[in-house]
Amino acid sequence: MSRNWWIRFVVLKLLIVFAALSLVPSFTGVDPKKWIIAKKVNLGLDLQGGLYMVLGIDFNKVYRDEVVAATRKVQAYLKQESFSISLGDLDLADPRDPKQELVLEGDVEAIKKKLSDYFGYTMRLVNDQGNEVTYALSRDFLREMEATAVERSIEVIRNRIDEFGVTEPEINSQGEDRIVVQLPGVKDITRAKDLIGRTAKLEFRFVNDDLSDAQLNTWVEKAKAAGITYQKGQRFSEFTDKLNTFLKADLPKGYLLFFSKQTSKVTNEITQMLPYLLEEISPLGGDALQEATVRIDQQQNRPYVGIDFKAEGARIFEDITGKNVGRRMAIVLDGNVYSAPVIQDRIAGGSAQITLGFGDYNQQLTEARDLAMVLRAGALPVELEFQEQRVVGPSLGADAIKKAEISALIGAALVFTFIMFYYKASGVIGMITIFVNVLFGLACLVGLEATLTLPGIAGIALTVGMAIDGNIIIYERIKEELRKGVVAKEAVALGFNKAFWTIVDANLTTALAGLCLLNFGTGPVRGFAVTLLIGIASTVYTSYFVTKIMFDWYVRNNRQSISI
Repeated sequence: MSRNWWIRFVVLKLLIVFAALSLVPSFTGVDPKKWIIAKKVNLGLDLQGGLYMVLGIDFNKVYRDEVVAATRKVQAYLKQESFSISLGDLDLADPRDPKQELVLEGDVEAIKKKLSDYFGYTMRLVNDQGNEVTYALSRDFLREMEATAVERSIEVIRNRIDEFGVTEPEINSQGEDRIVVQLPGVKDITRAKDLIGRTAKLEFRFVNDDLSDAQLNTWVEKAKAAGITYQKGQRFSEFTDKLNTFLKADLPKGYLLFFSKQTSKVTNEITQMLPYLLEEISPLGGDALQEATVRIDQQQNRPYVGIDFKAEGARIFEDITGKNVGRRMAIVLDGNVYSAPVIQDRIAGGSAQITLGFGDYNQQLTEARDLAMVLRAGALPVELEFQEQRVVGPSLGADAIKKAEISALIGAALVFTFIMFYYKASGVIGMITIFVNVLFGLACLVGLEATLTLPGIAGIALTVGMAIDGNIIIYERIKEELRKGVVAKEAVALGFNKAFWTIVDANLTTALAGLCLLNFGTGPVRGFAVTLLIGIASTVYTSYFVTKIMFDWYVRNNRQSISI
């Protein structure tokens, strides 16, 4: 054999050894961390079970919340500048363009100039009647919010899932207002849903202690009589929004009702909701947060979440605590009051803590970890609704793998039987190249850390068919040359040369279709496209180059005639 043949043979041998080593953890159960190649084939949701969710964004609610938040920021800013305004009615006649009325007090023209200078990009003036003005969100701000809401939500969800420890999650946008989340291998479905869907909106609000608990409970009973009660599974923030809208005329101006929930140790159901009357404007929010970690209170042996603010947030926190010594400041997360401690002194250093009440230690520790996790990962820019959910059990995935294996073996057996019967000794070479082809394809899945799905297995089966097609093209070309009376060695060389571009063209057109599926498809379609493209690359190599190595050896040992 020539030196060139030996070089190609050694390269092929090294590739086969490397591919086989990379697949050992996937097929033997060896821990990848203890193996030479610390990777294995990642199974998709349909093969190992897990959680499939479709999350939707209600942009009409987003617009309403944003216009309310924007006007509250205006009110807080003008208060610092020694100007005063009060909030009027919220106009929801057009849900896609809500409007907020502002009543200006004092120097009306100076206030309008401040609004134009500092909030011109966020808000637009839609009605001006002297000291009564109406604002809506600006068109540019609306377009930016719509364009980035899904993208930012995906980023936050991905950060949370990464901390949750799910391997190979798949998170994609669907249309303009939906997000598809697939979490293979997730066992604790409820906890995963809670982590993903929690908005993590952290606020600090001052408590109004001038009114008695009896008065607060009277308002709560009035709302209950009108049918406004908290329902299991309902977002707590949605409940408080409805309640405060109903009690708007009864509550003191500039204040809202919030609740602290107490849950049962056994059933985890809400047993009691304690009302708090809190200031409507929050002087400090979660956007000023730098870090959130779980810590243990050494005196009470209870976990809590320690939070540290950024430089500007620390300055604001020190300022507002210094000016409000003796008052209670509530820590509110997603509409739920976690604690409401009394400010004993100015708090410097930019640190605070969120206590979790009393209950089972392990349960509180898990809650503290989850809370710290979502605070670190960031707050969702919008509230997401669970529109669809499917839980795939691991037994279903195992059954799918078993059936796929059986179908693949039957298909491969039929192909091998045909090629050996029709092409005889050359068919054996074809069988070996197909085996090497599949080996390389699976090794590429490991190397690229791609996810193998049920449609992906179909892509591997299709690869087998395409691979044998390449061999058949080569064999038929060689047959044509042999019928012309060309000697075996020259017939093989001519057959391979003439078949090369035919094989490349056939696989190239299929690869273009696969790229389109990969680029525009989602979920199972992408899984099929990945294995298809990997299979095409390995097919071109094995059908031509690997087959040629073996045919050169075959002709070398059978100079007079070959069985084809």
